[in-house]
Amino acid sequence: MADSAPSLAPRAGTIVRMAVATHAEGPLPTNGELARVFHEIGDLLEIKGELVFKTVAYHRAADAIAHSPVEVARAYRAGTPPRIPGVGKAISDKIAELATTGHLAFLERLHAEVPATLTEVLAIPGLGPKTVKLLWERLGITSLEGLRTALESGALRDAGGIGEKGEGAIRAGLDGLERRGTRMTLGDAERIVTGIVELLRDAPGLVSLTPAGSFRRRRETIGDLDLLAETDDPVALIERFTALAPVEHVIGAGTQKASVRLMRGPQVDLMTFPPGEAGTYLVHFTGSKEHNVRLRGIARDRGWSLSEKGFLRLGDDGEPARGAAAELRTFPTEADVYAFLGLAEVPPELREDRGEIEAAREGRLPRLVDDADLRGDCHAHSDWSDGVHTIERMAEAARARGYAYLVLTDHSQGLTIAHGLDPERVLAQRAIVRDLNQRFAAEEDAGTAPAATPAEGFRLVHGCELEIRADGALDFEPELLASFDLVVAALHQGRRQSRAQLTERVLGAIRSPHVDVIAHPAGRMLGERARDDLDLAWDELFAAAAETGTLLEIDGSDHRLDLAPERARRAVAAGCRLTIDSDAHRTEELAGIRWGVAQARRAWVEPAVVANTWSREALLAWVAGKPGRIP
Repeated sequence: MADSAPSLAPRAGTIVRMAVATHAEGPLPTNGELARVFHEIGDLLEIKGELVFKTVAYHRAADAIAHSPVEVARAYRAGTPPRIPGVGKAISDKIAELATTGHLAFLERLHAEVPATLTEVLAIPGLGPKTVKLLWERLGITSLEGLRTALESGALRDAGGIGEKGEGAIRAGLDGLERRGTRMTLGDAERIVTGIVELLRDAPGLVSLTPAGSFRRRRETIGDLDLLAETDDPVALIERFTALAPVEHVIGAGTQKASVRLMRGPQVDLMTFPPGEAGTYLVHFTGSKEHNVRLRGIARDRGWSLSEKGFLRLGDDGEPARGAAAELRTFPTEADVYAFLGLAEVPPELREDRGEIEAAREGRLPRLVDDADLRGDCHAHSDWSDGVHTIERMAEAARARGYAYLVLTDHSQGLTIAHGLDPERVLAQRAIVRDLNQRFAAEEDAGTAPAATPAEGFRLVHGCELEIRADGALDFEPELLASFDLVVAALHQGRRQSRAQLTERVLGAIRSPHVDVIAHPAGRMLGERARDDLDLAWDELFAAAAETGTLLEIDGSDHRLDLAPERARRAVAAGCRLTIDSDAHRTEELAGIRWGVAQARRAWVEPAVVANTWSREALLAWVAGKPGRIP
């Protein structure tokens, strides 16, 4: 049923059209109203069946307009249109028409072709544009009410392509439409947070604005967002926050806190506090709940009551002291808060009540791996398989990041959907890698390499993402595998096999002398039920990887984040070594490795066990030393 990813919030529909139409001779449309118009256009084009790139262009432009610090319509009417990411000439012309006339002929034509209320139907979780179009064309369903009526009468079963299972999915989607929660990837959450921070950064009296909650702890997926604002004018900041263009509606607003629902986005809570008192606010609103309960217990044992506002002295009766005995302690930093409790500061990623309190008390907190520890990236793709950018562009982007190496790991021939490389193409690609490395070396010798290039220089390492076939065989012959600098193996096919079969396939790769890394070992794709974690005998795999020296990957793609923290922690305890990689398919995705680092930090991982914190020479020596490897 899910023939397109559902939006995060209900469509605006005819409400948007009415709001904009009132501006023909009066006030200009706001950024929020403009954004709603272009989101609606994107929705209607989806239902019509337009090409995906066109519908995506309208949604991206809508998001950019909503987060623009400039009053877009005013600038257009003044003849000084601002530069907005994602807005080309076609969309720019439409903005100009709306700004000057209050109407948009293109949207009016779309309304003549597609009922505007269908955007409400498209908002149902799991219901994509193809299904919405089918319901409209075959059953005349153009609204949520019409869909409910069809469900009650059983009419949906008469529509080809729906069936009993599809009917159940639609019923569940309708039931959950109002109460559903949204879960975002870390990347999506970061984009939203960054946009809001940019819109508020010049607010009068604002000292700092910090994300908190599960996003700050870097949980794998995020629901609501929390922002902490250090300000000496909370009322003005809250007024500014609730009036932002991306806000769909205000849930509640007071003098110190406000909650809003974003257009096509999550709930965002803004909490304010006075300058100089950040410590307990950051601790409290970062959480987790379980971690905070432990901290409050320690505080009470020491004669204090702990809340976001600080520490209150307790009286003999166990209640906060009053009158002359009353005492409130606040602190500017989190480190001060933990020190007051006799603890070392706990990194946000560890605040889950999984042993961090005891480790902080006993001085056993690990020195967690950090972005700056990484010397390279062991998993990236180019346009030779399913990547977007050329080998040279990927290499130059990695070089600009200050890496000593990037392992090029295009898919092998068995993954035909990803245009995997056959042996002949492997050799042709290797020649390009050789030529690029010669150029890099020459530039380093001549002193013309980018300033970020490390002392050991940058080299492209030739590898592949080797398919573990459904019968357990590896996709290339041993002689070809031995010629790669580093081999990453992965299981994409035959995922429905039994636990024993799946485990044996992965064990076969781990035991191969020519497989150096197991990529995204659980094969997970967050939020996709069809790509739930593989059912594997994990302890067997960890033991084999530790014995053979095969590295296990933490995939930094925020859609994967695989290994999960609890598995990564068990793997390290079993003696395994890891890599943290981006699995980048375009240059900008190289930066996604930071989500893998966050995942490793949540797993208590230290730099020494992460192979790509080692030098290029040390990594390749580890690979060459794998037992049984053909020299």
